[in-house]
Order: sequence, then C-alpha cells, then structure tokens
Amino acid sequence: MPQPTQVTAAEISRLAGVTRATVSNWRRRHPDFPAPSGGTETSPAYDLDAVRAWLSARGQLPASSPADDLRTALRTSATDLAHRSRLLPLVVAASRVADSEVEKAVGLPDDQLSAWAAKTSRSYAVDIPGIGSLTGQPDEAEVLRAVLRCVDEEGAAQTLEVLAEGDVSDGRAGGAYRTPLPVADLMAELLAGPGEPYPDRVFDPACGVGGLLLAAAGRGARNLYGQDAVGVFAAQAAARLAVQAGGTKAQVQVGDSMRDDAFPTLAADAVLCTPPYGHREWGHEDLAYDPRWLFGLPPKSESELAWLQHCLSHLTPGGRAVLLMPPGAAFRPSGRRIRAEMIRSGALRAVVALPVGVAQPLHIGLQLWLLERPHPQATLPSTVLMVDTAGTGSADTGDTPDRRSTSDWPAIRSLALDAWQEFDRHPDNHDPVAGVARAVPVVDLLDEAVDLSPARHVRAAPVAAKPDELAEMAYELRSRLRRAATGLMALSRGDAWPPVGADPRAWRSASVADLLRGAALTLFRAPAAIRSSSPVLQDSELPRTLTARDVVSRRPASGAAEESRSNEDVTIEAGDVILPEMLHEGVSSARVADARDAGHLLGRHLHLLRPDPTRLDPWFLAGFLAAEDNLSSASSGTTVVRIDPRRLRIPLLPLAEQQRYGHAFRQLHALRVAADIANRLADETARTLAAGLTGGALLPPEGQR
Repeated sequence: MPQPTQVTAAEISRLAGVTRATVSNWRRRHPDFPAPSGGTETSPAYDLDAVRAWLSARGQLPASSPADDLRTALRTSATDLAHRSRLLPLVVAASRVADSEVEKAVGLPDDQLSAWAAKTSRSYAVDIPGIGSLTGQPDEAEVLRAVLRCVDEEGAAQTLEVLAEGDVSDGRAGGAYRTPLPVADLMAELLAGPGEPYPDRVFDPACGVGGLLLAAAGRGARNLYGQDAVGVFAAQAAARLAVQAGGTKAQVQVGDSMRDDAFPTLAADAVLCTPPYGHREWGHEDLAYDPRWLFGLPPKSESELAWLQHCLSHLTPGGRAVLLMPPGAAFRPSGRRIRAEMIRSGALRAVVALPVGVAQPLHIGLQLWLLERPHPQATLPSTVLMVDTAGTGSADTGDTPDRRSTSDWPAIRSLALDAWQEFDRHPDNHDPVAGVARAVPVVDLLDEAVDLSPARHVRAAPVAAKPDELAEMAYELRSRLRRAATGLMALSRGDAWPPVGADPRAWRSASVADLLRGAALTLFRAPAAIRSSSPVLQDSELPRTLTARDVVSRRPASGAAEESRSNEDVTIEAGDVILPEMLHEGVSSARVADARDAGHLLGRHLHLLRPDPTRLDPWFLAGFLAAEDNLSSASSGTTVVRIDPRRLRIPLLPLAEQQRYGHAFRQLHALRVAADIANRLADETARTLAAGLTGGALLPPEGQR
C-alpha cells in the first residue's frame, strides 16, 4: 500500500502562497490544523491530502498550475534525481511533437501512456548523456502525465526548471556555481565585436546546466560543445540546449574535463567557462607532463589557472575565450610565474573586475578574463586592458559617489562592453576612462608581483584633469556642502526639549514577545537559506533586497533579488520596523520603512516587526527598540553580539502620546541623515580640492599664507 505524501511547513507555505510565519500562526491558533504525521519534533511533516483539505475548507488553497502539479507528482512518487533525469528526453520529445498529439497522450490509459512515453522519448535519449530510458511501466503514468501537461501549458523550458529543482547543492558541488543569466549574456557578447561574425563553434568544459552555451547560441553559435563532471548537470544542459537552442548542433558529455577530456581534438572558435573555484584535487599529480600546460604546470592551489590553460588549448589560433575567475587568481604569489608567461605570450587581452554580489560566491567581486590564443605570425600586443566596473560612480541621490551595486547592472554591462570594444578596435591608441578603464603596457604588468587586479592599475593611474572643469566641480561641491550644512543647522534648531521634572519618568512596559502574543505586532524573518545559486541581477523596476548594511548605512535597498519569487520571501510594507540581527560597533538602529522601501524584499540577518497601526506608532516603536539600554538587555555574545527582539521592551502608552514621541524620533532620524550627507559632501569636497592642488590643476586661495 503506497505511503501518504508528507509535506513540511515550508512546502505548505509554498502550496498556500503565504509565508512560513503564517503557517506557524495557523498551527498555533487553529486546533483543527492537521496534526503532524511524521518528521521530527523540530521539523514536523504533515499529510498532504489533509493539508489540502484544510486549506480548501478555509479558502486558502490557490488554483494550482501545471508546474505545481508536477512538483506534487514528483513528491508523491518519491522520484529521485536519477529518475528525474530519465524524464528529460520526454520533455524534449514533447516539445517536438504537435500539441494535439501531447493532449491525446495525456488522455491515454496508464499502461498506454507509459508505453507511448517510452517509445516517443527513446530516440532523443541518445543526445542526453548519462541517463537511463523510461521503463514503460504503468506506475510511472502519474508523473508522465504531469510532465506532458506542464510542457503543453507552461512550455518545455519551465518543465525542465521544475525537474532541475533540488539538484545537488544547486550546482555548488566542488566549487562549481551556476553563472547568472546577465553575466552569461555579457560573457557571450564579449566574444565578438560589432559587425564581426559570431564564433560558430563554442566550447564550455565546465558547462553545468548549459547557461553559457545557451547565451552563445542566442548570439549565433551553431556548434556547441560541453562537458561536466556531474552527470545530472550534463543531462540538464543537453536537454536545455535541445529545447531552447533550435537550429544548433550540441554535444554534451559527462566526465572530468581535466583528467578525461571528452573532446581531445576539438579546436573551437571560442570558449566560455566558469571554472570550479578553489578545487585542489584537479589532477596536479596525474597531469604533470600534460601538453595543455602552455605556460607551465600550475601549482596544486591554482586550479583556475589549470582550467584557463585547458580552455586555451582548445582554441584555434586567434580564437577567444572569456572566463569568470575569482579575484585571487589575479594576484596570488603561487600563480605569478604562469601569469607572467601568459602576458609575455600575448594570450591575456583584458581583465574586467565586477562588483561584489553579481554571482556566487556573493561575498567577493569576480573578474572576467578575456583571452586569445596567439597566432604564430601575429605581432604580440603591447598592452592589456584593465576595466574596473566595481569602482566609484555618481550616486542617483546626488550625494557622494558610492560603490556600484548589482542593481545598476545596465551601467556595469555598458562600461565593460564599451571599454572592450573600443580597445579591440584601437589596442595601441586606447583613451583611458578615468577610474574605469586603462590600457596598461605589458612591461608595467611584468613587475615582481605580476598583479592583474584592475583596481591596482585603473585607480592608481594618474588622469590629467582640466583645470577649469575641476574648478567648476569643486565650486559645485562647495555649494552643495553649504546647502547641506544650512539644512543641518536648521534641523538642530527649533523648540527646546524640556526636562520631565526632578526624576525621570517611569512607565509600564511590555516585551516584544508579549506584544506578539497580543497580535499588536507580527515578527518576520527572511528565508534562512539562499534559494538559488544563480541570483538574477536586478533592473531598476524589479524588487531588490534590503540588506543589513543598507539599514546600518541608512541607504535604499541595494541587494539583488531573484526574478522568480518564492512564497517564503518577506515583502516590506510602509510602516514596518526593521532591526538588524547583530549590533554594529556596539550600536544598532531601527529603520521605519517608507514608500521607497515598500515592495522590496527583506534580506538576511534582519528582523521585521509589523505593528498594528491602531495600537502602535512605528516611529515610537523604532525609537524605543533601538535604545542602547534596551539593546544591551536583549543581546548576547562577545565577538558577535546578537539581538533577541522578543526580549526588547516597549512602554505602554496611549496611541496619541506614542505619536508625539514618534514625531520626536522622526526628527532625530532626519538630523542623522542630514549629518551623513554633510559629512560625505565635506569628505568629497576636501578630496577634490586636494587632488586639484596636488595635480597642479588648482591654486591655493588668494591671500592664504
């Protein structure tokens, strides 16, 4: 007898389209909520049918989509990853036959449907590596029917995404990560300049699920070659290329590209690759005399430089490669000799530094290395382009320049493309872009460190400033500083803040935990885990993520958020009070969300308290939550001090009196913001004037001694 399907609280939240906090409230407040039928005490599981019935009775069960039905069918049948891979040829087959034939197959009896699926998908299985064929058994019919309905109504590409959910570490096996779509598109676009024919044969030796090859196919590549050590990923890549890259010829193989190259004789026109990072077991001991080491055997710790040489070995003379590399490969002493040989040979053409957070790992700024296999008769290049898109640029607020964020991806992409295309056209006569791009002479790179970090060469390069332009800029900065100082002085004036009396005021208070139980507050947290290893870089119109650094710095939401939203995401509303989980330099600040924050997503390491506006004023709440003595009594830890928001205490005052206090706290917030702006403008004004004096563009004021 088949066992009933069980779901966790997280799966219930996705099923009902609510947050996990809402599911927890249902469990506490509704005695008729289904009792756990499995799992553990800390992570209970519930019978799916019972949960569906309960949600349906309360009108909380949204209409399911074919993708949701497929997920349910996969859970019900306990389909493992290997079996999911065997479904991939069926998705490809269903995308090739007429819609009417798919609809007809869905209506077949179980035994006939299973036989039809096995027969129809058999011819497509040969192009998908490392999978078994469908058995044609009737017990597969439910899943097969769900697959066909999903293909018919939501498309083959979406069906493949559902089948890929839950794969091994989402691609992080052995330091390998998915390349985000915007980054993949940029890498593919860098392979050919405007008006140039796009490379026909493109190779990715660590192809993962095929994102880079798909990006190349979208620009004109017609012969695609890929290899990956993880069989599940290679199978997904082959299926995605078959479904989404029409008119191409794709070959994807399973295997370790370093030890067992599936394409030993391939000479590709171009290579795109995101090599595994920090992988020490890449074959250093076994491959000491391998002919691929054009610049020498890489040390065991320099796996990325081994992958780089593997990519170059598969290029035709004059062919180009773009690799997404970790920043350490540009300056680690252990790779200095190989970097020097690569520069001397003319193989390295450009290094483009990207901002932190554009791709996994999110805590470091990755780099794009543009390589070219030197032609034996070609003249060796005399310069290498260095581009730093992670540098400074004017902020939209009119305040001091700040680090570029991933939300400004169009500008980042434009900087990289414009700089490379201009350099590609005129490599010996490239005009530098101040603080962004510079063609560095090869002789300058071949110093003791052979450091290829763009920031070292771009920001340190002297850029001649026109005296009149710099004087005008300095005048504008000084004018803005005077306006900011005037605003700060105006905020610091006003009515006096009178004393209460001889003794401080005493009041009754309640803990946040008490207010939560009384429904005066609701507490939210962001999902504990990142849902995907391929974050989507945001356009300005899409929601972003409010990070802990945004709250501490009192700046707008700047983090990237995924385009495909999760039901576990917490959407910020105006009036929410947001408190960092950890103290920053011994202090903290509570943020009251306004219209700029509304609609964005709550980031990790933040607490969000949503007050009942008829009982609590948000500014009053934020002011007392951030009080130093309150935070001290509710925090724990030494090196990392964490706040337990439930232990914070709030005075019990009438709403009208709360609003009076709230108005005062709002004034203090405005004072801090004005002081921040004045401080940043003072620093920028001083730096600009100092640069003008030391660079010979400005003179000291008349009459100064």
